[in-house]
Amino acid sequence: MYPIKALGIDLAKLVFSIHGVDEHSKCKLRKTVKRNKLLAE
Repeated sequence: MYPIKALGIDLAKLVFSIHGVDEHSKCKLRKTVKRNKLLAE
């Protein structure tokens, strides 16, 4: 398993989408997080 090389956060008002890819551009992380729980993730 390759480590995450890039991490993106889609900023919205109440819900954020977090997306991480490895060096081969394969998705390794995809999460949807509510605003009040973002820092806990």
